[in-house]
Amino acid sequence: MAKQYWLMKSEPDAYAWDQLVKDGTGIWDGVRNHSAKLNMKAMKAGDEALFYHSNIGKECVGIMTVTEEAFPDPTAEEGSPWVVVRVAPVRVLKHPVTLAAIKADPKLADMDLIRLSRLSVGRVKPAEWKHILKMSEKAEG
Repeated sequence: MAKQYWLMKSEPDAYAWDQLVKDGTGIWDGVRNHSAKLNMKAMKAGDEALFYHSNIGKECVGIMTVTEEAFPDPTAEEGSPWVVVRVAPVRVLKHPVTLAAIKADPKLADMDLIRLSRLSVGRVKPAEWKHILKMSEKAEG
C-alpha cells in the first residue's frame, strides 16, 4: 500500500513543533472528533504528516512520520473510542506555509484543511503534499 499523507493540527501553546523535536517522539492525543479519529485509525507506520500550528501562527511548520499505529488514548476515559498514534519529527519546513497562502492557492482549494476547517487530523492528497513542500522552499512575500 502506498504511503499516505496527513495534516495534524496542534495549538502551539499546548504542544508545539519544537516540543516534539525536543521529545524525539510523541503521542498525538486529545483528539475528540470522530472524523479525525477515523483518519488516525487509517494511518500506517511510515505515513507522513504535516505538523500544523493552529490558532497561533496558522501554518505548516514541519513534517513528522507515524511510528506507531492507533492505540487507545491514555488521556481518555477507559473504554472510550478515542485513539492516539505515535509520531516522530522528520524535518522542519524551510519556510512555514501559512493558512493564508494555502487558501490563496487554487491547487489546494479542495484540501481537507480548507473544506473541513474544524477537522484536527485530515488527509492530504499526494499532489497537495508535493505542492505544499514546494511552497515551503520559497519564502512568502
